[in-house]
Amino acid sequence: MTIKKYLSLVAGVAFAAISITSCVQKDEWDTPPVKCENKFPAPTMSLADFKAQAPATGYLLITTDQIIDGYVVSSDESGNFYKTISFQDKPENPTAGLQIEVDRASNYADFPVGAHIRINAKGLRLGLDRGAVKIGSVDPNFSIGRIPASLLSRYISGVCNGNGLEIVNIKPVELPNLAAAKAEQYINTLVKVPSSQFSIGDIFPVNKTYIDYVGGAGVDTDRTLEDASGNSVTLRNSGFFAQGSTLLPTGNGDITFVVSRYISTWQMLIRNTNDINFKGTRVDATPPKGGTAITYSGSFLENFESYSLTPTNLEVYPKYVNDALLGNRYWQLKTFSSNKYIQLGANSGSGPYQTYFAVPVDFTAANTLKFDVNVGFWNGNALKVYYTTNYTPLGDITQATKTDITSSFTIPQAPASGYGTLAPAGTYAIPPALTGNGFILFEYTGNGSGVTTTVQLDNIQVQ
Repeated sequence: MTIKKYLSLVAGVAFAAISITSCVQKDEWDTPPVKCENKFPAPTMSLADFKAQAPATGYLLITTDQIIDGYVVSSDESGNFYKTISFQDKPENPTAGLQIEVDRASNYADFPVGAHIRINAKGLRLGLDRGAVKIGSVDPNFSIGRIPASLLSRYISGVCNGNGLEIVNIKPVELPNLAAAKAEQYINTLVKVPSSQFSIGDIFPVNKTYIDYVGGAGVDTDRTLEDASGNSVTLRNSGFFAQGSTLLPTGNGDITFVVSRYISTWQMLIRNTNDINFKGTRVDATPPKGGTAITYSGSFLENFESYSLTPTNLEVYPKYVNDALLGNRYWQLKTFSSNKYIQLGANSGSGPYQTYFAVPVDFTAANTLKFDVNVGFWNGNALKVYYTTNYTPLGDITQATKTDITSSFTIPQAPASGYGTLAPAGTYAIPPALTGNGFILFEYTGNGSGVTTTVQLDNIQVQ
């Protein structure tokens, strides 16, 4: 075939193709609509009624077609949920929540937050497992096992909205405080609590991250949430939390979480750090007491004899500031052998304690500082003494610049059992360069699971 004939043939074929194409209507080439069909028929019962079948102990094997609907509230996208899906019966104002155990990760890809799902529980177990009602597979090693990934589609499917998976906006139940979240009805549902913050022990003296790391690997970690009413609850974070190295926010605000319970311990779960909006000013759950009659003096003796023993365990001293920075224990007025003094200890407590007794001083006029001290059941040093010139009475004591003068005094390290006797701790000579108004700070640091030494102070004297 000659080149000329070849080119003529190609041109003819191309013209024919163009002619055929031009005869086709444009909309015949559009993507055909997606046919959306639900795998399971309509629900046979409400989630609340289904959940109510769970026995008080053990489990129930579902042997009939029991079909329930729900809306996903959890997400494992950031790694804080592990092989579980939490769902509730309605997008807002739910009446019941449930958890399904699945032996598969990255469930958020198929069932994101807000996904409308339908479950046929026939062949699954329903029961109370470690504090929460769950459904899962038959497993010889567990009462409620994880559904194998290969069988998951047998039991759970998305619900169509005509074009694909129906995904709705979940409106968290708004609760007044953290205590209200500790209720059976909210387990595996999404709630929101205002005026919350991380406990001071989680952000001071070291601002912690969401999870701890051991040998470079993340570990499951508990942090403590508190609110303005003094309530607290555990925030549980997985060692696989992708945002685990993020510093905890130090402010106050609202938090959204999925309510969870492990045996008898309430522990709340966030999907990611976007669930926390702590941008407001912190609320002091254990505010400083006293401080209403501050007078700076260069010569005084405080022997606490002017204070009444009624009511008992007095914690308010108008001339001084009593500030429980960590924990909720304050210096309290006590008496022994007709002698009054203040006392603080961590015995029988829980968690860390750090409390300051701030004494105002005119450092320009003062020359020396003295006080009497005694300890009981000593098992570690709990008392330190500082001076500061930039502490604002009743303000944030963490912002004060403190100079440690503890070494100028002799603090007893005995007895290990029982109490010693109040005795002079020594004398601190106030440096001539230290002038202006400021405070002497008596700092107690202890822990219910560590140093629990009881400390007693009396006859605080500045001359």
